[in-house]
Amino acid sequence: MLWPCASLPNADLKGRTTLRVGGPVEWLLEPANPDELRKAIVAAREAGFVPRLLGGGANVVIDDVGLPGVVIATDRLNRVFRPPSGPSLDGAPTGADAGAAALLDELLPSSQMAPPDPSWDPRLIAWAGAPLPKLCRAARDLGYSGLEKMAGVPGHLGGGIAMNAGGKSPDGTLWQMSDVVDMIRVVGADGQFQDILRADWAPEYRDGRLGDGIVVGAVLSFEPRPKAQVIEDSKEYLRRKNAVQPVTEWSAGCVFKNPDPELSGGKTAGLLVDEAGGKGRRHGGAEISERHGNFLVNRGEATAADVFGLIEEIQALVAEKAGVVLEPEVKIWRS
Repeated sequence: MLWPCASLPNADLKGRTTLRVGGPVEWLLEPANPDELRKAIVAAREAGFVPRLLGGGANVVIDDVGLPGVVIATDRLNRVFRPPSGPSLDGAPTGADAGAAALLDELLPSSQMAPPDPSWDPRLIAWAGAPLPKLCRAARDLGYSGLEKMAGVPGHLGGGIAMNAGGKSPDGTLWQMSDVVDMIRVVGADGQFQDILRADWAPEYRDGRLGDGIVVGAVLSFEPRPKAQVIEDSKEYLRRKNAVQPVTEWSAGCVFKNPDPELSGGKTAGLLVDEAGGKGRRHGGAEISERHGNFLVNRGEATAADVFGLIEEIQALVAEKAGVVLEPEVKIWRS
């Protein structure tokens, strides 16, 4: 078939996921810019496929037998840059209020066209494939506050927005990607670009509520703070994460969504798994981490079948011990 971007037939997906399991896909498409992404989505739909989007592979488990149809990878859509604007004579930003939508039309690098003082327009523009660690570093290095708690979170911007990625601070405060999103550009069901302003967006816990929309990019808004403080806060959140999560091992991140506090007595999914005796349980090469009950890790030889089996085993265990049915947070891709 002829595709509007780089393409690979029968492409292996195992190495493109953080869990390192899964089989091949019939077609893998690799667009290099937002318009190629839109055209790839349209072409896949016209060919009779429902395309799946693969970002950093941090929240997905792919069946060993592989997948029919089309997977679109966003790796090449990794741009992050500042708004192309500059100071006016009175020192106020020019173009900052020109509309977030116009910013995503630009394919400009972060050069002299960006305002010389980041605090004049504390926003970043990012395409769907921008790695979240790269985005965190860009914000940190500009003295932009808002993503410190995302330090160490894998994946890409598109997936982070689609699932409204986030977590809880030690004090119980919930933080999410939606906290910094100013505007999202998606490809809608009609194959055209659509812009969703923050005021018109109603995300929920672990659900960006985008319907059929596929994220192309976003404008993110931050709070300017002393750079040294942003750096120190980012380091502190990363230290905390490293202390309790298996960040250096092959995993897909949190396996289960945190249940309704009223049903779980305020307990997180990880605590429920821990209290039910789930830590350290294995199914083939898949294991529930001894560090964190909500992390499933690949000990090196795990298959997707091992992962699926362990997920089901833990769900049954927690249901029996705590009377709570855990819902997977990871996306499960089967043919």
